[in-house]
Amino acid sequence: MMICKHFLIEPTKEQEEKLFYTLYLCRKLYNYSLDQRIKHYKEYGKGLTYEEQQNMLPKYKKEHPEYKTVQSQILQDVLRRLDRAYKNFFDKRAKYPKFKDRYHYTSITLPQCEAKRNFGKEGYVYIKNIGHIKIKAHRNFDPTKVKTINIKYHAGKWYINLSIEVEEEKEKTVIRKKAIGIDKGINSIAATSDGELYSNPRWLQKSEKKLKKAQRQLSRKKKGSKNREKQKKRLAKLHEKVANQRRDYLHKISYNIVKHNDIICVEDLQVKNMMKNHKLAKSIANAGWGMLDAFLEYKAEREGKIFIKVNPAYTSQRCSGCGRIVEKDLSVRVHKCECGLEIDRDVNAAINVLYEGLRQLGITA
Repeated sequence: MMICKHFLIEPTKEQEEKLFYTLYLCRKLYNYSLDQRIKHYKEYGKGLTYEEQQNMLPKYKKEHPEYKTVQSQILQDVLRRLDRAYKNFFDKRAKYPKFKDRYHYTSITLPQCEAKRNFGKEGYVYIKNIGHIKIKAHRNFDPTKVKTINIKYHAGKWYINLSIEVEEEKEKTVIRKKAIGIDKGINSIAATSDGELYSNPRWLQKSEKKLKKAQRQLSRKKKGSKNREKQKKRLAKLHEKVANQRRDYLHKISYNIVKHNDIICVEDLQVKNMMKNHKLAKSIANAGWGMLDAFLEYKAEREGKIFIKVNPAYTSQRCSGCGRIVEKDLSVRVHKCECGLEIDRDVNAAINVLYEGLRQLGITA
């Protein structure tokens, strides 16, 4: 299985210039390739494939010698990115691909086939034609297991995402010490089967006034002006602050849960589908359910503990005491059953998640 680790990197001024130039060339190739697909479709009635565009890449590089400074694997990933955009469009997961400006093309990827990667220096990553870039590696990782590198520029800072291969155990021997079920919600980001409720700080809502003000100020700036560039950075920093607050809080929750439990059972929610509900989309995105699952999963893997997702069907409606279905809408926050059980509805759901997780593992609750 693959896990992703996210770090801040600190390129020198010279390295930063090279990274910006690489992003410029990648964006130029992306837009050229998109234009090529559009023209080909208009002329021949069918689009180009990734393989066809990849075969055209050597000729394009010959005509544009500046691309000699960019690794072929990075350029191939540009074409893959465009191909994914088309597939998402045809699968009705996204709109038709758009031409990118420098604010919407901010990352480069070195895929698995990149062979010149050198992690010989601790806390550094090596990229051909750019050199050794310092990583602020606050978590350990095995350099030999790194399969993909993604470098991203955001809000005036550079980040690196490392996709790392982790061997999955074929059989997990379970010595049951402590198991927990987790129900994810909007009022409480997480409710546990132990009765603990992790409140939702609603970072986005708290910063919404500042974000709207910054957005209005941006819209009044003249396009292409230095003041507009400065305001874009201010707005990006505000968004980054919200994202960092959410990430920090979810790290603390996941650390606490994994530290005190050996088996972690969560709902397998289809977050993307739930986001289609426009009334709840902002609240769901702000809660960071997917991020919480990702943090729990990699921390459990790192600590040798078990993380399992279960079907969320009827977890909120089923009584954790007697198993009877007690129908209730979202406005009802307390579960009451004829058997006499009266409990917070999210805690009730978390207990049901725990029971289902243990059942899947073949453990008697």
